[in-house]
Amino acid sequence: MDDLDRLVALEAEYEEVLTELSAPDVARDHARFLGLSRRHKELEGLVRTLRALRGAEGDVAAAREMLDDDPGGERDLARDELAAAERHAEELRDELRRQLLPKDPNDGRNVIVTVRGAEGGEEANLFAKDLYDMYTRYADSRGWRVEVLEAKPSDLGGIDEVIFLVKGADAWQRLKNEGGPHRVQRVPVTESQGRVHTSSAAVTVLPEADEVEVQIDPNDLDIDVYRSTGPGGQSVNTTDSAVRITHVPTGLVVAMQDEKSQIQNRAKAMQVLRARLLKLEQDRQAEELSRARREQVKGGGRSEKIRTYNVKDNRVTDHRIGLTVHKLDRVLQGELDEIVDALLVDERSRQLSGEQ
Repeated sequence: MDDLDRLVALEAEYEEVLTELSAPDVARDHARFLGLSRRHKELEGLVRTLRALRGAEGDVAAAREMLDDDPGGERDLARDELAAAERHAEELRDELRRQLLPKDPNDGRNVIVTVRGAEGGEEANLFAKDLYDMYTRYADSRGWRVEVLEAKPSDLGGIDEVIFLVKGADAWQRLKNEGGPHRVQRVPVTESQGRVHTSSAAVTVLPEADEVEVQIDPNDLDIDVYRSTGPGGQSVNTTDSAVRITHVPTGLVVAMQDEKSQIQNRAKAMQVLRARLLKLEQDRQAEELSRARREQVKGGGRSEKIRTYNVKDNRVTDHRIGLTVHKLDRVLQGELDEIVDALLVDERSRQLSGEQ
């Protein structure tokens, strides 16, 4: 392969990482141990494939030697074995090419998802609740764990906004493309004339940040405490347990009130703030490389959409890849793999063709 020197260097790095991970002092340095563990996971599959390819190339050489040495009657068998060995070796080369593509730095992270009603009034909030239920069912089907960080219910049983943490090794990989405006076309429960309305909800997907990755100066924080409120604004707590944290340098604001403890609400707010600060820094770095990077959610408007859910036709269309499936009922029950897999295939194809 053209990348042979790079592969040899990566294999050597893999061995160095293994050696460092076994050193006693590394286990006491959480940040270093975390970084080495992630690098080990990134390199392990590639090194395994590289070593399998070396074995397959040895099989090809042995099959060629057998073909050269065997008399006429055995040549057909030797030729078949050579063809099979060459196919296997080429499959491993293709796999190595895929593994050498740039890695997403957020792979392996947990995910913080926000779903909020956008345009369409209470119908948008009801749709946001449908999306939240869809993602929690999908998480359950994948064996991920979901922890609600903040939920703001709406008056008719929908959701103004919900923020939840998804824990799973492949959660980022499979949910990262869900970020953006989602549009629904259906007859709202509040519609007396049976007319189809178009509403939208906005989904934001952020990688969870570790404390060691995002250092926050306490002097940069403006922290307010107040009493929690429920739908309609009524107080639901007699103590000042709700917490609002403003990161003064960036203007980011995070408020949490779900827990009865001020300490717990503050911890959850800091968790979300770290994720948003990490995203800001990653976007800044990406912008330096490509001015064409698009924002994830934009305004959440009905005309700005990544996906449309049409209830009448039982249809879901992902506009980014032109995929339409006629199984909206099953998608809302959490059967998202067909859409997620198609988005990942498209991403991989664009990477292989050199597109940004």
